Amino acid sequence: MPAESPSPLSPESAGLPRRLGGFDATMLIVGDIIGVGIFTTTGLVADAFPHPVWLLLAWLAGGLLTLCGALTLAELGGALPHAGGEYVYLKHAYGRWVGFLNGWTYLTMTSSGSIAAMAVALTSFLPLPSTPLVRGPDWLGGVAVSPAQLFAIAVVVVLSAASYVGVRCGSLLQNFLSVAKIAAVLGLVAAGLWFGHGSWTHFKSATFALPATGLTPAIGAAAIGVLFSYSGWFACTYIAGEIKDPSRNIPRSLIAGTLLATGIYVLVNIVYLYALPIGELRGTVQVGEAAALRLFGGHISTVFTVVMIVTILGSLNSVILTSPRIYYAMARDRLFFQAIGTVHPRFQTPAYSLLLQTALAALLILTGSFAQLLAYVTTAMVLFSILSAAAVFVLRRRRPDLPRPYSLPGYPWVPAIFVGVYSCIFISLIVARPQEAGLGLATVAAGIPVYWLWNRRQPQAHASRPPAPLPVAAVAARQDYPVCSHKEPHETDLA
Repeated sequence: MPAESPSPLSPESAGLPRRLGGFDATMLIVGDIIGVGIFTTTGLVADAFPHPVWLLLAWLAGGLLTLCGALTLAELGGALPHAGGEYVYLKHAYGRWVGFLNGWTYLTMTSSGSIAAMAVALTSFLPLPSTPLVRGPDWLGGVAVSPAQLFAIAVVVVLSAASYVGVRCGSLLQNFLSVAKIAAVLGLVAAGLWFGHGSWTHFKSATFALPATGLTPAIGAAAIGVLFSYSGWFACTYIAGEIKDPSRNIPRSLIAGTLLATGIYVLVNIVYLYALPIGELRGTVQVGEAAALRLFGGHISTVFTVVMIVTILGSLNSVILTSPRIYYAMARDRLFFQAIGTVHPRFQTPAYSLLLQTALAALLILTGSFAQLLAYVTTAMVLFSILSAAAVFVLRRRRPDLPRPYSLPGYPWVPAIFVGVYSCIFISLIVARPQEAGLGLATVAAGIPVYWLWNRRQPQAHASRPPAPLPVAAVAARQDYPVCSHKEPHETDLA
């Protein structure tokens, strides 16, 4: 069979080649972080902290806290530069079952739900009819399919195809979208402050008072918006196995991407406060659109729509490109179906992992069930962020001899601050939104019996088995790029 044929795929022999540089990794992070959150969550934060200074401090504190996390994961990413990101760190620090729960949560809730939500959000900025074209039978829940849903699925398929045909193709698209996003947002910031019809008196006209519910629920409510908007700061770690010179580029991209996003977020919120008094910001969902209309009038609507579309596409493409590497890594460790760990012989991408993610996202778009998923995804994200940062302490104790090209500055205080503050936020989330938090944790816990059943199905899952022999033609076709066995180098180090 010719080498360029899409099959057979290699289940265990071919690795993912390192083709991405530091700029590519940084644009992945910026593209993932800066999404719809900054245009929709400031009203939620303002409702919790109704004062301009406290509002800006909340966004700045979120950025500094995210930077502590980025510095922490920079050490882990440099020491374990392999596909999977958090999954890899959790597996080696706490065991295979914790890594599995991370992958399970991203597959069933975090990544798939985010992709579906962003794709559907994109259609809200386009003149697409939502009237159902066809409705399924009652035994399928009466699922209705509209042109807007079909367009959302088409967007996911096209972006997934770009990542399918090569990580470089997906990355170049990401670079374009991220640069366009940064330029568009900064352009609106500059135009708003220079030409916009706002007032600096909005910064001093408010009197601060905590909500009647108290400080802890207020922190929890604000954290939902801030942390959701900063989510994605670790995006490049998922694709670490394909980054060149990872010991240098992963730490640099984590730090640079986080700092850039933090600066942009603070500037955007300054413009919001310049445009609208804090009282009008409170509880406003479409705060970005409201501020733009106040600053520029109705003629800005088309420009704002274009900015929103580019912003959503950048975040959507980043998640589509990076998340399949988690399921790929799980499959290589025999914690998921073996086919998901295959590498396309021509495109050298995790082909089946991408196809699985596309199918799940399309299903969620059709059923609309992602709305319920996203209501409690933040709690699960915070939990795994705490465990990932704490993995620095565990691995330094268990493996002090593990090569660490990047040593975390300020250890142990920087990771301790991140873990401590995130733990307080985790408690605040439970207090502020007990139902959503409970559902999120229940989804994570549901992976425990799945892991147990999977291990029973594969009693030899922990054994390292040699790769299956390949046809001569397949070996010849892959002789020009790296080949790795099923057992990754870091598994030998941390056995």
